Amino acid sequence: MASIESINEGVLINGAIKDSYRKILTPEATAFLALLHRTFNPTRKALLQRRVIRQQELDKGVLPDFLPETKHIRDDDTWKGAPPAPGLVDRRVEITGPTDRKMVVNALNSNVWTYMADFEDSQAPTWDNQVSGQVNLYDAIRRQIDFKQGEKDYKLRTDRVLPTLLARPRGWHLEEKHFTVDGEPISGSLFDFGLYFFHNAKELVKRGTGPYYYLAKMESHLEARLWNDVFNLSQDCVGVPRGTIRGTVLIETITAAFEMDEIIFELRDHSAGLNCGRWDYIFSVIKKFRQNPNFVLPDRSAVTMTVPFMDAYVRLLIKTCHRRGVHAMGGMAAQIPIKDNPEANEKAMDNVRQDKLREVRAGHDGTWVAHPALAAIASEVFNKDMPTPNQLYKRREDVNVTKNDLLNMNMPGTVTEEGIRKNLNIGLGYMEGWLRGVGCVPINYLMEDAATAEVSRSQLWQWVRHGIKTAEGKTVDKAYALRLLKEQADELASKAPKGNKFALAARYFEGQVTGEDYADFLTSLLYNEITTVGSSQPVAKL
Repeated sequence: MASIESINEGVLINGAIKDSYRKILTPEATAFLALLHRTFNPTRKALLQRRVIRQQELDKGVLPDFLPETKHIRDDDTWKGAPPAPGLVDRRVEITGPTDRKMVVNALNSNVWTYMADFEDSQAPTWDNQVSGQVNLYDAIRRQIDFKQGEKDYKLRTDRVLPTLLARPRGWHLEEKHFTVDGEPISGSLFDFGLYFFHNAKELVKRGTGPYYYLAKMESHLEARLWNDVFNLSQDCVGVPRGTIRGTVLIETITAAFEMDEIIFELRDHSAGLNCGRWDYIFSVIKKFRQNPNFVLPDRSAVTMTVPFMDAYVRLLIKTCHRRGVHAMGGMAAQIPIKDNPEANEKAMDNVRQDKLREVRAGHDGTWVAHPALAAIASEVFNKDMPTPNQLYKRREDVNVTKNDLLNMNMPGTVTEEGIRKNLNIGLGYMEGWLRGVGCVPINYLMEDAATAEVSRSQLWQWVRHGIKTAEGKTVDKAYALRLLKEQADELASKAPKGNKFALAARYFEGQVTGEDYADFLTSLLYNEITTVGSSQPVAKL
């Protein structure tokens, strides 16, 4: 068997190694990461190339459909996903947020059932954010995360069982440039997954739960198959039984919506269900069909969960999950309490309540909130309408969703100048924060993350590309978009502290709103701006 030293040959760390990081970046852990990279990176790259080919087909007008080659899987009633794992039977309210130390303590102290610690959309992937996040979760699992900030003590509560922890690694498309193996950057997915699993799997099992994950941005069941292969190898290496890992897949791409059964099937023994990643799903619809004038959407505020294509997606997800015996999780309530305006706050909170009521009555087994203050509202709704730990017994056999239902873009609404300016503000605000290393930005009492920024820039691109007329009668062309962009960027910069990055954000945004160039992801476009790759350090010499 190869030694740790020989496996670590060719592994370089290109980021600072703080003392606190050494318990995470151990020779054994880095060797585990190297093994994952060497085993699975070729498949990952092939699957990413498959995305490119699929996009070329969509650009030619070939619409997605349920796969004929996997019809036997969809039609077979006999197979099921895994039964809910310890700590995941009842997930009625889940809180999500980045992995900074304060957030981890506050989330675990919230009155929720689970906490999704996010290495993905709500966290800018600086080296320090990603590795310190691993430190924070390592400490939280072992109940050694208490700390003092100024005059305030942050301590984990001891009066109740803490929420079950789930981690969300980055999607398959992202890389971690601060960690290279044989001259190649490791997948961000494998880096985030691997460090968390290697250090915590056995400890989590000992404490009564397990290594649980949310899996983001997948576009096909073959990408789920890759995750399943990663899970199997990892469990075998560390010495825990197969099936110990559980993964909840976010259905946040239009192509994945046609492969829900297949995705659960690929992850069978590791499946913890599916989640409606609503904002990324809207982004995916715009992105995938951006060349098609039949898929132009109105202002973001008009694209609600009740419009035809979103309603169909929700109903199909719930039916599919419950048919297979796994959880169907609802979407994010991104609102933040409006403390200085009680009337506006009451209206916003009532919108949250109605959204959660729609979810629980549709058959969802739980829902997401971004702020602890919303947990009480979501809990009240789910406790009243779902007295049982979940609703897996609601089979939704009344549902019959077709290809045309998933692709039905008919909805009321127009494009307005106000909608354009809101999109510009959200895109610029999020990008500016991200460039400063902050991946979760409050804007107009909503917690915006990469998904909502992606919707904003993709809509702008789409409207210019197809020369849409606004409700005010103005044609949305390149000159108009760039003029409004400059106005919004100047206004935001004038109100922000010195040293802000709005000018840099605007330079990047300019190339994304003219209907010409289109980056696959904003996060990929901006990533080099937050990398701090310096002199490489061979792991063997750390």
